[in-house]
Amino acid sequence: MSHLHAPTPSFQTILRTFAQAPDLPARALLTADQIQAAGADLGVDFATEGHHVWTPALTLWTFLTQCLSTSKSCAAAVARALVLRVALGLDPCSEGTGAYCKARAKLPVALLSRLATQLGDELERHAPKEWQWKGRRVLLGDGTTLSGPDTPENQATYPQHTNQKPGLGFPLIRVAVLLGFATGALVGAAIGPGKGKEAGEMALLRELLDRFQPGDVFVADRAYCSYWLLAALQARGVDVAIRLHQSRHDDFGTGVDDHVVTWNRPARPAWMDKPAYHATPKMRTVREVRFRVDRPGYRTRGVVVATTLTDPTAHTREDLAELYHHRWRVELSIRDIKQTLAMDVLRGKTPEMLRREIWCHLLAYNLVRHVIAQAARAPNRCPRQISMTGARDLLNAFRESLSTNAGAVWDKKVAALLHAVGGRRVGRRPGRCEPRQVKRRPKSDWWMTKPRAERRAELLANKGTE
Repeated sequence: MSHLHAPTPSFQTILRTFAQAPDLPARALLTADQIQAAGADLGVDFATEGHHVWTPALTLWTFLTQCLSTSKSCAAAVARALVLRVALGLDPCSEGTGAYCKARAKLPVALLSRLATQLGDELERHAPKEWQWKGRRVLLGDGTTLSGPDTPENQATYPQHTNQKPGLGFPLIRVAVLLGFATGALVGAAIGPGKGKEAGEMALLRELLDRFQPGDVFVADRAYCSYWLLAALQARGVDVAIRLHQSRHDDFGTGVDDHVVTWNRPARPAWMDKPAYHATPKMRTVREVRFRVDRPGYRTRGVVVATTLTDPTAHTREDLAELYHHRWRVELSIRDIKQTLAMDVLRGKTPEMLRREIWCHLLAYNLVRHVIAQAARAPNRCPRQISMTGARDLLNAFRESLSTNAGAVWDKKVAALLHAVGGRRVGRRPGRCEPRQVKRRPKSDWWMTKPRAERRAELLANKGTE
């Protein structure tokens, strides 16, 4: 990209504020050269003159801080950029948001997704053996939904739920994610409408098959228990451990909780063409394992897991029970993304901006995960023991300080950050039971029952008669 010689802030500034440096314990898994190469490949070429303020580097930095901060407004984001420029000894930029919003719209979605998944892959690849499951990369899969502003463009691409009346609902976006077991990093995501033909989680997951590598293990709930998914993953050298779907019969009448069965190929689904159908094996050998979940104060629950890990010596029933127990981690990570980073309600007015916003949040999530992984390198710690909220808050607090200075002073700042992040450990609360209720009442009960334009017309008509 021709902005390589533009004045600071640079891509290195972005990485410095996220405690990325080559000599840290976990290394810099995302470098300025990699960001520049990705931008060059995707044709990112704007703000190339020396007097231009909103370079790709400053735009990306500001966008990331917008995703991590509790204040999501563009005005607050531009204010942070103004502070950064002053801290670096540059002239302050305008407090207006127009130039930033135009520059942000020039960042390709493909750039953000490439950087996010590249960093996620590297985080999992460099994870210590003690964070892994039997030395293998385990990927956890699940899906969730998000909402966006009620604009005609968004509604056309991501229609609202059918239970909502026109003008009273919001566009519904479905996202399927693949998260690493070792570090919690995101290694893949697919985005689609919340309803419509081939709009489910399984359809989105099929878009992520190339994100798997030979030797991986895929763990998911019963919604992903499909003959077609199992066959597609096995063809890529990937094993699965998925809870058995409720519509599939399990035969444990003999009292044996661990047996091997044969699944026959079902009829061809509508989304699959005939050549692909006939290329799929007519049967598959699957191991079904039943175990019981005992939790104090709750009824004992039986769980059946279907897996391609058929060797009971290498993978005992207890091993598989422990592996599936960790499936719940994906739920916690999705909560971190949606609630901690406040991605559940998006702000983009167009489908392209919504996708750009989602991927920037996911890149920010992985950057925080990298800081957590560095802090977890201390003895007797693992990434899952460290609070995502605490890490985000500390990064926000250290942001301006990390953008300045160099050498030993900057190293001391990073050491202080990692020490503080490592101290924000998640409490262990087994058997915790809390009512899903709130004590403080909302200040307003004025729920919208008519479209805003219609209600506005009524108010103006009534005002004229007063």
